[in-house]
Amino acid sequence: MPKMKTKSGAKKRFKLTGTGKVKRQHAYHNHILTKKHKKRKRNLAKPGLVHTSDEKNVLDLLK
Repeated sequence: MPKMKTKSGAKKRFKLTGTGKVKRQHAYHNHILTKKHKKRKRNLAKPGLVHTSDEKNVLDLLK
């Protein structure tokens, strides 16, 4: 059987940390930023982690 390809969309959106957790970017930080407060935009710019209940599904996409 041929090798399974990694899903390209997941490859662009997720990165693995050193301990095996999955990093992601927050949504709502692209446009219409004028009505959002500085604190909200600053926190949206920081990376987040994928919730543990969704982690298995994301890791399957990255195989």
